[in-house]
Amino acid sequence: MSRNIYENPLVTRYASREMCELFSMEKRIRSWRQLWIALAEAEQELGLPITKAQISEMKKFANEINWQVAEKREREVRHDVMAHVHAFGQQAKKAAPIIHLGATSCYVTDNADLMILRAGLQLLAQKTAAVINNLAGFSRKYKKLPILGLTHLQPAQPTTVGKRATLWLQDFLLDLQELEARITGLPARGIKGATGTQASFLALFDGNHRQVERLDKLVVKKLGFRESIAVSGQTYTRKLDSQILAALAGIAESAHKFATDIRILAHRKEIEEPFGKQQIGSSAMAYKRNPMRCERICALARFVMTMPLNSNFTHATQWLERTLDDSANRRLSLPQAFLAADAILELSANVADGLVVYKQVIAKNLRAELPFLATEDILMAAVRAGGNRQKLHEQIRIHSQAAAAVVKVEGGENDLLDRLSADPAFAKIKGEWKALLDPRRYIGRAPEQVDAFLKNKVNPLLRRYNSKAASTGKAVRV
Repeated sequence: MSRNIYENPLVTRYASREMCELFSMEKRIRSWRQLWIALAEAEQELGLPITKAQISEMKKFANEINWQVAEKREREVRHDVMAHVHAFGQQAKKAAPIIHLGATSCYVTDNADLMILRAGLQLLAQKTAAVINNLAGFSRKYKKLPILGLTHLQPAQPTTVGKRATLWLQDFLLDLQELEARITGLPARGIKGATGTQASFLALFDGNHRQVERLDKLVVKKLGFRESIAVSGQTYTRKLDSQILAALAGIAESAHKFATDIRILAHRKEIEEPFGKQQIGSSAMAYKRNPMRCERICALARFVMTMPLNSNFTHATQWLERTLDDSANRRLSLPQAFLAADAILELSANVADGLVVYKQVIAKNLRAELPFLATEDILMAAVRAGGNRQKLHEQIRIHSQAAAAVVKVEGGENDLLDRLSADPAFAKIKGEWKALLDPRRYIGRAPEQVDAFLKNKVNPLLRRYNSKAASTGKAVRV
């Protein structure tokens, strides 16, 4: 750590090492060399005079980057791609004449970016699955625990802790589906030439259009993509960046909603994020248990949610076949959006895995409002017992207003139940009070909805991700 210059906190504090390495210069230049090798192999396979010895020499130095040579050359020519072509050629001397043959700079820069972005999306998909896994376990565990529902942040019909968690879970599920769509549909740039016409490659193959088409398909296959983008200018359309950052912003939206809800619930003393035994909430107020993880999620989420607007402007101002004012911006916006999204998901998985539920407080808060929420069932029970619906309704209204005044004006406890129990109009349902005020009576199909959602939507996805994890040796992180 350097303390006398600015360092990006996304790298030093928040994002995972694996995501930071993915957007490193080391990864970028290794990807360039991988692209030069793939191009040379494909050109040789299609008949251009490139030898196996040249390709073998390129492969020998694929991961041994001579940084000092490249950096010295870039200071001279002020062109990063040509500097690394030179540096690679200094190592692979036999291959020097054919490195980058027919290609423009964007062959390596754009294709490498897409390779890195695809890997980043795959990593985020795995981490989103980890959040889903943790929330699924929480939902299942608390699917039957009644809790006061809140609409407009005001008391509403009860739900369950587990059912509420499925609302967070569903958002992340939609995010994962969007990530998967972006991964599956992401094309390579392929070999397109200086302005997208493939003119240089057509010249290499003496005007043979079929060979150029085959070269494009062959290179794309070697890079592990399904296809290349159908048409391009000098670069792949920056619309792809906008779509990718929109998917990342979607993750940020979901995490912000989840973290904000936990902050509200912590204020109500019902559910909290995990809090370490030695953790300090405040330097002055020793009793504090601040929701710092969720607050950090919200802070980072706001950053990521602004990124699509940035990429929208970048795409909108790519004049004709391209301008270079995208380059410096993309070096900032794309890596930082991925690093921030990575940090958000790491935090979200941690919070979801360690949520603390205070059942007695939940029950207390629900009891305080339940007499009001049960009035409709109380009314119906009294009518069934022979009462007059309109007269009973008026009595409930009078008692409810009086009980509300005790709570709001006097700061007392809700005594609506005592008032109704003492009213002769409700004497005939005296034996039903316990059943009428059982919170489980008012949670509807919440437990069944949790079971169905986990069974039909969540579990198949988690099985698929755990199957992938088994094949790669990387389990879903929980």
